[in-house]
Amino acid sequence: MHEQTMRTKKISTMPGAHEPASEMLLEVRDLVKQFQLHLVDGRIIAPFAALSFVVRPGQLFVISGKSGIGKTTILKCIYRTYLSTSGAIWYDSALFGRIDMVTATEESVIQLRERELGFCSQFLKALPRVPALDITAEPLIRRGVGREEAREAASHWLKRLGIEESRWQVSPVTFSGGEQQRLNLARAFIAEPRLLLLDEPTASLDAVSKSIVLEMIGEAKARGVTIVTVSHDTASLNALADELYWLKI
Repeated sequence: MHEQTMRTKKISTMPGAHEPASEMLLEVRDLVKQFQLHLVDGRIIAPFAALSFVVRPGQLFVISGKSGIGKTTILKCIYRTYLSTSGAIWYDSALFGRIDMVTATEESVIQLRERELGFCSQFLKALPRVPALDITAEPLIRRGVGREEAREAASHWLKRLGIEESRWQVSPVTFSGGEQQRLNLARAFIAEPRLLLLDEPTASLDAVSKSIVLEMIGEAKARGVTIVTVSHDTASLNALADELYWLKI
């Protein structure tokens, strides 16, 4: 069932008519991801099956649904943190043209992550003793930006997201959950990826930080960044969203 509004299209998990390839930045087609529970009884579970949707350039595409239904798994399949069981994830890349992230080589995936794809997890994974400023600057340094220039850009994002300057030289393993989330967001936005994947970007944030993140998302959209996010906070994102995709069992 399709429900059309002025700003947001709310659609079910059923795939619609295929769009012309030139109008797609991302096409997820008949995607399946299975997990085997080795520590239980070896059973296989699939949070979703035959999942299909299309994301156009410059869109904010919001995926929502109840907890445990597979929202984060979709992002990890797109980013290739998880290898999909079957189906295709066609991405219209600047580096390689139209490429299937399911079958792409590891080398191609690494290059795409460094140049075009960004992923913001809910949870920070950082090496101990590495300062927050350097962790934030890392995506730019990987792209060849000089260390001092990258650190200057990182300081801008940390300041904007309310991370006190006295914390910049501290390892973020000592940060609160909300501070770690803001650091993750700074890392995601600093490199201005072509396709940005956000996992619950407003979770664990206070009202002020949430409003800043929504501004950042709106500004990124205005610059042409395509954003796919999973979120329970559809009320906050609805005004910015181009499509709201409900996952249903």
